[in-house]
Amino acid sequence: MNGGNGFWAGKRVCVTGGAGFLGSHVIERLKQAGATDIYVPRKSEYDLVDGEAVRKMLQAVQPQIVLHLAANGGGIGANLAHQAEFFYDNIMMGVQLIHESWQQGVEKFVAVGTVCSYPKLTPVPFREVDFWGGYPEETNAPYGLAKKMLLVQAQAYRKQYEFNSVYLIPVNLYGPRDDFDLENSHVIAAVIRKCIEAVHRGDKQIVVWGDGSPTREFLYATDAADGIVLGAEKYAGSEPINLGSGQEISIKELVEMVAELTGYQGEIVWDTSRPNGQPRRSLDTSRAKELFGFTASKSLRDGLQETIAWYRGQVENSGAAS
Repeated sequence: MNGGNGFWAGKRVCVTGGAGFLGSHVIERLKQAGATDIYVPRKSEYDLVDGEAVRKMLQAVQPQIVLHLAANGGGIGANLAHQAEFFYDNIMMGVQLIHESWQQGVEKFVAVGTVCSYPKLTPVPFREVDFWGGYPEETNAPYGLAKKMLLVQAQAYRKQYEFNSVYLIPVNLYGPRDDFDLENSHVIAAVIRKCIEAVHRGDKQIVVWGDGSPTREFLYATDAADGIVLGAEKYAGSEPINLGSGQEISIKELVEMVAELTGYQGEIVWDTSRPNGQPRRSLDTSRAKELFGFTASKSLRDGLQETIAWYRGQVENSGAAS
């Protein structure tokens, strides 16, 4: 990661979602890049779904740069169970944050979107020019569309008000500090937990959703943080920018790799009554490399090993693998 050029020195930065999984890594990268005045709003003090709370927070903090990472989301199961909440919370947070940031003179706004906003049958690799080519995959469409509207708003406010707002699209994320709650977690965290618990208990099988055929691309959290900080520092355009690793893998291959790395040797049972989600997902990341020099550095295997090691540490510290 490039840093130390003085861009962040003396700037007041507000990072919504800064206490969360991705946000914690972004905070670390900001500090490494020279940021010293970072504010992380907490829901107990400012509920960002509430417009008045957004207004009060920005008036109190007076940030020059806002990085909007806060989101209400989860894996396929969580999306199916909370479609209305995910749509409402995410669109209300983003729309009001952008509007109030413009009104209060924020110098730059960085909206972090989601790969779930891409159409279900986007040509692979996903290119930003195909972002509007169809409806998102049904299981996470409400969430994806809510986040997608922030691009519309960012472009409209740039065109009418010359508001410096940019939009970044990270692919599926994973890494230390991820959410390993099986009700909410994404695939990597869920499979790591299932494998480690199976090894601990001596279980002979684990159950995984779908049939294993879909493909995904995964971005390690520290790489994602690098991309967001670099984009905030160096990008000032209106077009969306993909952030990814360029490594596409099937869910079947992924699960087998996690099983190997965790030492799980039992049976993998595919529950085909559960949805697969989007058939394929892999990004063209050339625009990020060209416009602000971002390329991911962590291989999937190395990232999985580090994530597994972190989760094992959490389990050992808690005294149980449950």
